[in-house]
Amino acid sequence: QVQLVESGGGLVQPGGSLRLSCAASGSIFSIYGMAWHRQAPGKQRELVAAITSGGVTNYADSVKGRFTISRDNTKNTLYLQMNSLKPEDTAVYFCNADVRVASLDNVYRYWGQGTQVTVSS
Repeated sequence: QVQLVESGGGLVQPGGSLRLSCAASGSIFSIYGMAWHRQAPGKQRELVAAITSGGVTNYADSVKGRFTISRDNTKNTLYLQMNSLKPEDTAVYFCNADVRVASLDNVYRYWGQGTQVTVSS
């Protein structure tokens, strides 16, 4: 069983910063791509940022220049540094990881439970 545990969400004022973390644990053989998605009320879930096992990143246009995705492969942990936050960044943020489980050949996508980020004055 693979578990993703998120932390770092909360309430912040516009212009402020937050750092989200997502730690993967369990019978992990290898982690490939990892990503953050978010979903605001009444809207579809959207990709925020993604990162490959080699460190290649991709961002949604709405967060480019403000957010930075990174990972620590030795700790199986994903991060999202969010700066210059805006009210429109308010959403539930979900992490995911494409994981090859120990002793198995297939790769499965695991999701965290989501963490609330609220940007408000």
